[in-house]
Amino acid sequence: MLNNSCNEFLNQLASGAAVPGGGGASALCGALGAALGSMVCNLTLGKKKYADVQADIQRIIGRTEELRNQLQQLVQADADAFEPLSKAYGLPKDAPERDQVMAQCLKDAGAVPLRIMETCAQVIELLEELAEKGSRLALSDVGVAAVFCRAALEGASLNVYINTKLMKDRALAEEYEAQADGLSAEWASRADKTARAVQTAIRK
Repeated sequence: MLNNSCNEFLNQLASGAAVPGGGGASALCGALGAALGSMVCNLTLGKKKYADVQADIQRIIGRTEELRNQLQQLVQADADAFEPLSKAYGLPKDAPERDQVMAQCLKDAGAVPLRIMETCAQVIELLEELAEKGSRLALSDVGVAAVFCRAALEGASLNVYINTKLMKDRALAEEYEAQADGLSAEWASRADKTARAVQTAIRK
């Protein structure tokens, strides 16, 4: 899906098509945050002023690039999981296979946004470190990345809950919701803390 131009992706997102939707948009937002983290690393590498953190910056950029690629793949994964679900909604309510098909589709559609949340959490952890060690000239970009990743985290959580609401398997629904609640509780506040720290530093 990301092989499309930005205009094509946004036009598809704005249309009435089943995909992409909020989950894919959340994954893309997280990927933008990871990409900004990589940019800050690239602006820090090779600078004498930051010679003592070069090894750390090399490690961070290795991870931000891995996580960016994962989030880009999750844009497509979200579409791949939701499309069968959108078709399952169209099955007659008295179709004998409907409950089984819906259960599997909801399980798959709920699992992808959880992966988006987990991946964004890992990016946020790297941004915390980058806020301390990255180039001061690009500090605002660390803050923007944190804001993007927080938005991606919360956006993905909404896609977890919309699926668990419809699950008849309440044990699985509660498991998914507990994971989403835990990730939101910890990592949204940590992203906020990084963004606030950046704002304080650049407004001095």
